[in-house]
Amino acid sequence: MTLRPRWRWRLRTEAGAEVDRPTSPVFLARFEAEQWLGEHWRGLAAQGVRSVVLEHDGDEAGAPLRLPPV
Repeated sequence: MTLRPRWRWRLRTEAGAEVDRPTSPVFLARFEAEQWLGEHWRGLAAQGVRSVVLEHDGDEAGAPLRLPPV
């Protein structure tokens, strides 16, 4: 049995603390995770999320992205 890779966004506050709500869904493809962020970043920013980091199977898959204030 082959496990499929999992992608998710780690959501952080201005101080860099991980937020417990809202949360990111888990995706099976990177483009799905990126598409979700593109569709939801305004709502996340309105809820206090200031940066996001994409994770691939629990490891960071890139530099943090800042979300502009809305």
